[in-house]
Amino acid sequence: MLSVQEQLDIIKRGAVEVLPEEELVKKLERSLKTKKPLVIKQGFDPTAPDLHLGHSVTIQKLRQFQKLGHKVVFLIGDYTALIGDPTGQSELRKRMTRKEVLQNAKTYQEQVFKILDTKKTKIDFNSRWLAKLTFQQILELTGKYTVARLLEREDFQNRYRNGKPIAVLEFLYPLMQAYDSVALKADVELGATEQKFNLLVGREIQKEYGQEPQVILTMPILVGTDGKEKMSKSLGNYIGINEPPQQMFGKLMSIPDHLIPSYFELLTDLNQSELERMKTELSQAKVNPFVWKKQLGIEIVTKYHRKKQAEEALHEFERIFKQKELPEDIPAVSYDGDESPVWIGHLLVRTGCVSSTSQVKRLIQQGGLYLNGQKVTDPELKVSTRAEQVVRIGRTKFYRIIGKKRV
Repeated sequence: MLSVQEQLDIIKRGAVEVLPEEELVKKLERSLKTKKPLVIKQGFDPTAPDLHLGHSVTIQKLRQFQKLGHKVVFLIGDYTALIGDPTGQSELRKRMTRKEVLQNAKTYQEQVFKILDTKKTKIDFNSRWLAKLTFQQILELTGKYTVARLLEREDFQNRYRNGKPIAVLEFLYPLMQAYDSVALKADVELGATEQKFNLLVGREIQKEYGQEPQVILTMPILVGTDGKEKMSKSLGNYIGINEPPQQMFGKLMSIPDHLIPSYFELLTDLNQSELERMKTELSQAKVNPFVWKKQLGIEIVTKYHRKKQAEEALHEFERIFKQKELPEDIPAVSYDGDESPVWIGHLLVRTGCVSSTSQVKRLIQQGGLYLNGQKVTDPELKVSTRAEQVVRIGRTKFYRIIGKKRV
């Protein structure tokens, strides 16, 4: 194992907070002395089927702990997902079914090993202990924390002030997540900055059960490809870790230049000296940002696919966008409606090119929709369905729309 200071330098890279840092130092010292690895935990509620680069920020930190010789538990919150994390929610969220949760959990298990070491990862499910709690044990758990403390969290405060309902069920969520740390005897728990409240509850509940409290490590929220909002599938500004190489590469090339340093720091293993050199070159305009962006694309696509596929994606990107050529294979989709012309929003939704008309409006507003090589600027544009149309969505998605043949 590396020395405590060497481990600490790696652990703190890109992190927002390590609380309390002095307790982590003591845990690392004890681990080195006893040759017993620390238990590092992070929970993921399978509320959607796909993981994206935003999720990978903390998963990559878990991978760093693995390389340092510690025990990583990738916890699938199949029970907590039945409630839904109230963090950041302005209203009571729709509850998921057990079937939906388990299906999503299956895809998480398939995707997470694109980052984590299969042999060094323990995948666990919190239903293993939460489902077995008796009502008396649940009462004991709820008696260890106060409503006043729960109402300190900002999202609950806002909903309470605005007269929006807060279900008693939602109050159970941070307690259940905290009990996960008790069940696993966690030494360290990771989470995004927005999870800080829940992670701190975990420390308090561990103390109540006579355990040494976990250290919490928070990581920043990854900004999406729009350069403004948190990466999210619902906002359409995400890069899925299961996406094809060319699509992944193209999306990375589309990020605003100011995101390049944070993407390198949070998503790659670029060493600190190279990180500093990159930041200096970009801040002093010593190099075209595309040079570093291209390296970013190569590194990330290689991580989730292969080096050869990353290089092919770069070649295809340059061929299309430098030489203004169309891709060799554009998927064809059919429009079977009788209406012509048709509003472009309905055309793209009905052909499956996008998921919603609101996404179309957002693409037009952001300048990310092209029809036959021309940027679409009119949100009310109507398109003929009697002629073949080539649509480009963002920088990487192309569709050939074929209308119904008429006799």
